[in-house]
Amino acid sequence: MSNISLIIEERPANIGNFMVGRLLPFREKRMVGPFAFIDHMGPAAMSGHENLDVPPHPHIGLSTLTFLFEGEIEHRDSLATDVIIKPGQVNWMTAGSGIAHSERTPKHLRQTDKMLHGLQIWVALPKALEQMAPEFFHVDEKDIPSWEQDGVNIKLIAGEAFGKKSPVPVYCPLYFIEIKSTTRQKLSIGNDLFGESALYILEGGIESEGHLFEPRLILIANDAKLCEFTMLENTTVYIFGGEPFPEERFIYWNFVASERELIEQAKQDWLEQKFKPVPGETDFVPLPNQNPYQKK
Repeated sequence: MSNISLIIEERPANIGNFMVGRLLPFREKRMVGPFAFIDHMGPAAMSGHENLDVPPHPHIGLSTLTFLFEGEIEHRDSLATDVIIKPGQVNWMTAGSGIAHSERTPKHLRQTDKMLHGLQIWVALPKALEQMAPEFFHVDEKDIPSWEQDGVNIKLIAGEAFGKKSPVPVYCPLYFIEIKSTTRQKLSIGNDLFGESALYILEGGIESEGHLFEPRLILIANDAKLCEFTMLENTTVYIFGGEPFPEERFIYWNFVASERELIEQAKQDWLEQKFKPVPGETDFVPLPNQNPYQKK
């Protein structure tokens, strides 16, 4: 029996003035372990008059992980954080009971030609921590575990795997792994994984069970322990997953929660602008008028 239970293709989505490729949530697979949302940004070439501008918007019940391949994003939030994320670094923002943040092209790049390419990810919080105080952590590339193994380069961006632990402060058992190969390599890494597991192909391709899979696909595994595949030349993949929660998670706009009541309260708080503001920002993203909890 095939170990691939589902194949998810990127779908176009608009996040304001910028198009992305949405991977999660998917109508047939809402989450993989605690991972509730993944957007692939770019690669996008922007001229001197084109910039990323996502005004302040709210989150509850999750941690966001931003990981760039190219370009820079200035992150500001209601904790008074103001940091520029660069390729290879990790922005880890935990919303908990509620946080607002903006994402923009930094000032020093706004009048120049530039590229933007990366991943934006939401990791749901365990029920007991959904209402924790908001936090923000910025982890430099040099502090992320990186090594060579079986002919490939591995980076443990978040979580625990391969007997190593990332400094990103996650709140449940998970892993987010980058694997790069310049040559054709066969890998068997199931013994290092747990819970639900998925593989995203950024570039190149992989072969599994006689099938060839190309970029911009997520492959959902039936059994993480049976994770075996062959990487083609010049391939980059991301393996992510972890232990699923016992409770369902509801998603409305930027809110994730185990109870609809928490989302309804967050909606009302944002409508009434009760979220702590982002210093230096005056505009904001209004609450969308859409069918609550609709599946896409």
